[in-house]
Amino acid sequence: MNSSKNSSGGRHQGKKKPQTNTDKKFEPKKFDAKKKPQTTTDKKSEPKKFDANKKPSGNFRDKPAFRRESPFSKKARPISGEERPTPKPKQVKQEDGVEGIRLNKYISNSGICSRREADVYIKAGSATVNGKLVTEMGHIVTLGDEVRFDGSLINQEQKRYVLLNKPKNYITTMEDDRGRKTVMELIASASKERIYPVGRLDRNTTGLLLFTNDGEMAKKLTHPKSNIQKIYHATLDKKLANSDLIKISEGFMLDEKRVIVDDISYVVNQPKTEVGVKIHSGRNRIVRRIFEHFDYSVVKLDRVIFAGLTKKDLPRGHYRHLTEMEINTLMML
Repeated sequence: MNSSKNSSGGRHQGKKKPQTNTDKKFEPKKFDAKKKPQTTTDKKSEPKKFDANKKPSGNFRDKPAFRRESPFSKKARPISGEERPTPKPKQVKQEDGVEGIRLNKYISNSGICSRREADVYIKAGSATVNGKLVTEMGHIVTLGDEVRFDGSLINQEQKRYVLLNKPKNYITTMEDDRGRKTVMELIASASKERIYPVGRLDRNTTGLLLFTNDGEMAKKLTHPKSNIQKIYHATLDKKLANSDLIKISEGFMLDEKRVIVDDISYVVNQPKTEVGVKIHSGRNRIVRRIFEHFDYSVVKLDRVIFAGLTKKDLPRGHYRHLTEMEINTLMML
């Protein structure tokens, strides 16, 4: 009797027809510079709306976050804000029991370069400790040691993280022999420590630019494998055709390399010359080159979000120091 019921039930289930929907039409997504970006799994035909000026809702300490690890890893678990300690330089001990840190970490902490780069410089003979050339990996530096890099004395500095809303007509460089205005002029009084721009923005591109003396952080935020997302607001010389928007969203070949954007949409309630682009590629002038490839010129380009940081309450030409929460968030990327 049981087998009869099961087989009967199977026949009834087999009669169900899959539901199909052929009435859906493609509608371009909308990019709203005045409304908050929302994430949803509801696949409706309504355009998505983004907010380029407001910070995503929610509190860093209220929502769990996951490390980018395999779901089968024991480490891939929710982490509350209270469990996120501020990373500290790893302390190692010499044979005589005196504590110190490795030379490459010491150089990295000074803001000169990353630890990996420091290893290369050390091996090349760029570092001395107490007047002696050091080329061995893993050399320990202790309190009171005199460390020089290329002949210049270096010291441990407090880490600084400064966010600038870059205006137009400033170039991203430490100095310019042609006398042009540089971004360093805008943050000259931000820190007594020497800080450096993370990545770069073109002279005519405006928006968010981060500065720091944390070599490890700068390396992570600019490395392609980190997939750091940026959102740009582009103003074009003519309306972006819907067919071109679709081609860009699907990906295309540029200089024999495939270009993939994370998202692209029109700005809501604005002419179709106003376009929002979310991208993680760090290729030089990539946003301008994307539109040039389809015969458009970018009249204005503004970076409104960088690695989760926004322009909210940050006027053009001004800067601010990152909060402890923002720094911790960057360290967890």
